[in-house]
Amino acid sequence: MNKNLMITKRSGLQEPLELDKIHRVIYWAAQDLNNVSVSQVELASHIHFFDGMTTEAIHETIIKAAADLISEETPDYQYLAARLAVFHLRKKAYGRFEPPHLYDHVVNMVEQGRYDQHILADYSRDEIDELNKHIDHWRDMKFSYAAVKQLEGKYLVQNRVTGQVYESAQFLYMLVSACLFANYPKATRLDYVKRFYDAASTFKISLPTPIMAGVRTPTRQFSSCVLIECGDSLDSINATSAAIVNYVSQRAGIGINAGRIRALGSPIRGGEAFHTGCLPFYKHFQTAVKSCSQGGVRGGAATLFYPLWHLEAEALLVLKNNRGTEANRIRHLDYGVQINRTLYQRLIDGRDISLFSPSDVPGLYDAFFADQEEFERLYNQYEADESIRRKTIKAVDLFRLLMQERASTGRIYIQHVDHCNTHSPFDPKVAPIKQSNLCLEIALPTKPLTHLGDTEGEIALCTLSAFNLGAIDDLSELEELAELTVRALDSLLDYQDYPVPAAELGSMKRRTLGIGVINFAYYLAKNGARYSDGSGNNLTHKTFEAIQYYLLKASNELAKEQGACSGFDETTYAQGILPIDTYKKAVDEFCDEPLHLDWETLRHSIKEHGLRNSTLSALMPSETSSQISNATNGIEPPRGLVSVKASKDGVMKQVVPGIDTLKGQYELLWNIPSNQGYLQLVGIMQKFVDQAISANTNYDPGRFEDNKMPMNVLLKDLMLAYKYGLKTLYYQNTRDGQSDSQNDSNDDCAGGACKI
Repeated sequence: MNKNLMITKRSGLQEPLELDKIHRVIYWAAQDLNNVSVSQVELASHIHFFDGMTTEAIHETIIKAAADLISEETPDYQYLAARLAVFHLRKKAYGRFEPPHLYDHVVNMVEQGRYDQHILADYSRDEIDELNKHIDHWRDMKFSYAAVKQLEGKYLVQNRVTGQVYESAQFLYMLVSACLFANYPKATRLDYVKRFYDAASTFKISLPTPIMAGVRTPTRQFSSCVLIECGDSLDSINATSAAIVNYVSQRAGIGINAGRIRALGSPIRGGEAFHTGCLPFYKHFQTAVKSCSQGGVRGGAATLFYPLWHLEAEALLVLKNNRGTEANRIRHLDYGVQINRTLYQRLIDGRDISLFSPSDVPGLYDAFFADQEEFERLYNQYEADESIRRKTIKAVDLFRLLMQERASTGRIYIQHVDHCNTHSPFDPKVAPIKQSNLCLEIALPTKPLTHLGDTEGEIALCTLSAFNLGAIDDLSELEELAELTVRALDSLLDYQDYPVPAAELGSMKRRTLGIGVINFAYYLAKNGARYSDGSGNNLTHKTFEAIQYYLLKASNELAKEQGACSGFDETTYAQGILPIDTYKKAVDEFCDEPLHLDWETLRHSIKEHGLRNSTLSALMPSETSSQISNATNGIEPPRGLVSVKASKDGVMKQVVPGIDTLKGQYELLWNIPSNQGYLQLVGIMQKFVDQAISANTNYDPGRFEDNKMPMNVLLKDLMLAYKYGLKTLYYQNTRDGQSDSQNDSNDDCAGGACKI
């Protein structure tokens, strides 16, 4: 039947459909794959062919036919579909399967204004020839189908209006590497470029969306995370809003600290007017966040931070829920609620919490971050002063409201501001941590802006990357990967542009990096360890010790070459204090693994030579970038062995790594009986990680009476997270009855039962 069909070529000419040609392409793509059937793909695609169909539509039909066959039993269809998609993508980009020579490609793209012209200015023809010889285009065939679709949708240089793609993945990896090491001495830089290319293109190093999509193009802003602090003045609020617009348009996720804004009814200009409170300004920030789409890839997003003791806390906690009206809800921001030991102690002791406007209690807001003893002293002092406006609420009622909103929206996050400052690479007396970022893994100093050109304020940026634990066979490999990653990201700080002066000043002063991990679930599975029973605790301790040690060593070596960052004196590292000195000792109760590396020699070298980077580690969600490496995301357990993820390009199925041999080893999310084992693992990680961790809590109501989550379970987990030293909590996920493959015992803590 199909033999008589005519197809329409890209040129517009028509010719008879050649089934043999289609067969050859599918057969080529199926080489060395297990349990895939060429004929099954052919049959599934042929029924969708019609007369006059374009060659492009035929390719896409074949790819979809293969992708639809991806399952637990037949995981290799994700590679068959990927290879067909790569074949199609290269035909679109180059008009043929074989990519052009790197030099010809770069010249063409620079002439079109799609690549930065510095590539040709910085590298000679001979150097580019050498890099071309090193490129292994066959590595494209190691991608899964979901990875190719993410590359095509988000990362490859393209015309987002027409959908025309101009490059394939190995050019992306090689040119990112070349750009990041362009300023290195000619005697050594090609070696670094090749080594970094090899690590990234074999998925040992995972790069975030801004770097993958932007480096090599004329756009030069690649920091994933931007932290902006707002002061309590109209000038500062307007400067904050302008900075948000600048960075949202540059693809960054935003953290906004608006906790200093005074409460509704506070006097302005000595009582000349009443303050309108937080809500109008939070709405203003929401408008700024949503004002720009991020390169056509996604809308802007932000998390806004405020202290739990703010006078308007009860109104702020409900801003995201579906009840109420537009006048008293601000649903398109996420919220980070800031807590410390004093507030937890009030809950444990069954006492009240006093809510204040920061403007009415001088020194209290700053002490909340910089000095916990001073905060407690001032807090008690202001409570005893009956002339100060306040609202008194039972601590248990306020915490219940917090956890009720966290449970119902999933996106009321937690920041433990004391842990962020006592277990910190920064001296809180001079550089306190007053907020986190969009995804709750960054903890960096900020200062409010008074105007957009302000050089006294400080916007914090963090540049991210991750090690793929699943691609590492021995922890000693991390030394080389740490050197490459630290050098590449540190170079990026000088390579990129800064739309706001306060961001450039902060970045150059602190040179902060956030290097995390992906594929932790696979790493546990292949080592026979689980989340829930403690079997992964010692492995996790050894692994994250090695990560932080080698990152610090790499930054220390770089400081010997290029000098320490100018803000090094504001770090605790400068005082010889390391993360292993300040973690919560509760971790020792469930992990007895000793330290294995030479921390004392490293401590001495850091004190003597400094660090190039104030921070080195942060554990981010890495939802999209982990798909590129066919890895499980971040540190999270998978919901199913096959994940089904919707995107603008349709539904994509991805199979967990190693399913052929490890199917029974994975501990799936909803099979984990409680959050305790997971929170312990995160506590072990936090012992070493110098910033914060995007950690989630997960609940299956079906495990409880009447399918309802008991409040005492939610509060217990919250206090366990605090006890174990976690700086932040990100999503709260609740099982909703969907198939597990889809994505997207009751102890009461009252009366001092939980020691913190």
